[in-house]
Amino acid sequence: MTTIEQLPGRALLVRWVDFARKLALPWLLIAVIAGTAGLTYTLNNLSINTSTSDMLSEELLFRRNETALQDAFPQLSNTLSIIVEAESAELAEDAAEQLVAALASRDQLFRSLFYPEMDPFFRQNGLLYLDVEALQDLSDRLAEAQPMLASLNEDPSLRGLAAMLRLAIEEAEAETAAAVAPALDKIAAVVERVAEGRPARLSWRALMTGEDKADPESRRRFIVAQPVLDYASLEPAAKPIQAIKDAAQRLDLTEDRGITVRITGLPAMRDDELRSLRDGMGLVGLLSTVFVLSLLAIGLRSVRLVVATLLTLVLGLILTGTFATLVIGAFNLISVAFAVLFLGLSVDFGIHFCLRYKEAIDGGDDHAGALAVAAGGVGRALTLSAVAAAIGFLSFLPTSYRGVSELGLISGAGMMIALFANLTLLPALLSLMPLSAAASSSGAGRAGPGLGQAVQDVVERHGRAVIAAAALLAVAAAATLPFVSFDDDPLNLRDPDSESVATLLDLIDDSRVKLYNASVLTDDLESAEALADRLAALPAVDYAITALDYVPGAQDDKLDIIDEMAFFLGPLLLPVEPLPAPSDAERQRAVQDLRGILDKAAGPLEAGAARLAAALDRLEPAPAVYADLEQALLAGLPKRLDFLTASLEAEPVTLADLPPALRDRKLAPDGHAIVEVKPVEALRDSQSRRDFVAALRTVAPGVTGAPVSIMEAGQAVIGAFQEAALYAFVLIVGLLLIVLRSLRDSAMILAPLLLSALLTGAVTVVLGVPFNFANIIVLPLLLGLGVAFGIQIVLRQRSEAAGRLMQTSTPRAVVFSGLTTIGSFCALALSSHPGTASMGLLLAVAITLTMACTLIVLPALLAVTGRGDSGPPPAP
Repeated sequence: MTTIEQLPGRALLVRWVDFARKLALPWLLIAVIAGTAGLTYTLNNLSINTSTSDMLSEELLFRRNETALQDAFPQLSNTLSIIVEAESAELAEDAAEQLVAALASRDQLFRSLFYPEMDPFFRQNGLLYLDVEALQDLSDRLAEAQPMLASLNEDPSLRGLAAMLRLAIEEAEAETAAAVAPALDKIAAVVERVAEGRPARLSWRALMTGEDKADPESRRRFIVAQPVLDYASLEPAAKPIQAIKDAAQRLDLTEDRGITVRITGLPAMRDDELRSLRDGMGLVGLLSTVFVLSLLAIGLRSVRLVVATLLTLVLGLILTGTFATLVIGAFNLISVAFAVLFLGLSVDFGIHFCLRYKEAIDGGDDHAGALAVAAGGVGRALTLSAVAAAIGFLSFLPTSYRGVSELGLISGAGMMIALFANLTLLPALLSLMPLSAAASSSGAGRAGPGLGQAVQDVVERHGRAVIAAAALLAVAAAATLPFVSFDDDPLNLRDPDSESVATLLDLIDDSRVKLYNASVLTDDLESAEALADRLAALPAVDYAITALDYVPGAQDDKLDIIDEMAFFLGPLLLPVEPLPAPSDAERQRAVQDLRGILDKAAGPLEAGAARLAAALDRLEPAPAVYADLEQALLAGLPKRLDFLTASLEAEPVTLADLPPALRDRKLAPDGHAIVEVKPVEALRDSQSRRDFVAALRTVAPGVTGAPVSIMEAGQAVIGAFQEAALYAFVLIVGLLLIVLRSLRDSAMILAPLLLSALLTGAVTVVLGVPFNFANIIVLPLLLGLGVAFGIQIVLRQRSEAAGRLMQTSTPRAVVFSGLTTIGSFCALALSSHPGTASMGLLLAVAITLTMACTLIVLPALLAVTGRGDSGPPPAP
């Protein structure tokens, strides 16, 4: 039987640790200098690239398609959507125009602003974008409203409105009544809000077109802004977003005036996500620190050991961050998780070394002898664990998932840094504040008979039953593997309560929101048109449009209707000298006269008149109230009449007549054209996205856009982890075989790890927690910790007499190292960020299962195979 003394390298480790003991103070000074220099360099040069697209290799086909589209149409990528909502369509339009005008001068913050409603082209030709039936209905409505429009064109005031309503009620002509009846009810609603002191604005657009004011789409305007992003910042879009909010405040575009301005879009969601992570890290970090410190104190039972372990951990973390800054230059959203992985693994090294050192002190060794025992006893296992973990991480380097390959490089190097620190700085710190047998609490090292021994006795007596039960669990867990899922939608990883995500979810049913639209880049417009026809014929496609679809159809019929409208409305809308604005007394008298006639309304006017009368009775008879009422009822009328007048001058429209800002979103200056494709279904689940993309690819293999990117990114990540898992498994098996020189021991170390992996997969199915871009990093950590736990147990078993494993410090070290890691991840599970919470939950479950399998199944395997009988323990 090979003992720890016979393993190559033990003497070298003992000499190295003894060297650190003898030069403890110089090593500490070197550590302080290196840590200070590394921290200073890292803080001064640290940057984070928050672009998620950069985390996948640019050589992937879908990335190349994305890049080609972005190169041809750069104005379409990384845009913010500014949503302006108000009590009326006019108020929303006015607010949006004011906001665009305020932001237009901030070219250092915005590459472009797209709000086509402000373009004179749409003022003149907007009616051409209605369908023929809607345009004819509008013409009929305006014909009925001729008397009302003529009256208000001459006197657009409360006085003129009251006179017009009075005339309509008194004459009760059928044509006039038909136009005035719906107006009475809408006017009454505005008066009610004014009486309650709430913001209000009568929508003359709704009156003219018959729009339903309850429809939020009619009262919502979209501004598309392309911000200048600073990827060196934790919040790349923070300055442009703040500029939008500041402008809205300056312009008084607030809820007090019945206006809301909200922001969504990919840059905003990324910033909100990072802010959510940052804000939640305070509580998570505090809970994690308290939990880890408490466990270290309980497990090590020595302030000196806790302090030495923590200082070693801090130095290793700093040096790993410095390495990452030097070699990679910028962290990405995945590689920043190296800190969590480093803490979880590095603290294990310290716990194992300290408990083995403490065990020797409790056994009567002096400080130098105890360090030698620790170095000889666990140094080999720590080295093998570190190398195995590093292999697990470095196996991601060849994959196309750059985010994880960088994480693998950083964490792999971190394992070597952690090993060096725990075999150098930790012994040096222990030498500067050594333990003595008197100062060491009894029972912390060689625990003697107790719970651990009772567990081992049961496991050894029923080893075959334990193995059989483990096999049944493995089979049952394997049966759930077909149901393990991967959630590839990044929207589900974001905080639903953040402004950008909540806004997007509120708008998901708006017909103008293109969350899962796809795009195809073509060489020219002719090709785009032909492709659009083929795509539109697919059952999965709602529509497929090109730049030519921005040119109104059926223009001859529409222009005929507009000419007819111009004939009967033109004379009524001619510029006239308006009457002088009414005085306060005239406004009051007009309202009183109107109130006096409302009770005489009959027929179609009766219900609206009664509601208006009741609302007027609630008004406070004060000049300021009547002035506010006039503003609420008539402020939007002059502009609406101007728009109506301009729209009567519509002319035939061709592609060349379109505003460049609109045309260029589908047709590039070099001739490239886009086909935009909208799905029939909502595509909120992975399967519907896959089906949609598969259908599109039968016609357009080069299709790109959100559904393609989401699906391909998910497949790339899954493929990367499968590829890395294969590399890691092969390399770790090879390492174990070379170092342990035993196929049986290597298999026994891997068996509990494979069982815990299967059980972790089963737990995701039972709990309904799918793998995602965040929690999938459980796999490398599971591999690293699982192998480390097994190596510690097997190598300690080799050096102990039969039945004494559970009386040693090793199982205790495994338990407490596992608990410290679980505690850190349980704290993460409390995060309000869904991605972080799922990562913390799954990591905690995985490490718990790994620890349980290692402490129960592995000893059973050792007992059944006879590896537990290794003869008397060797001398230290």
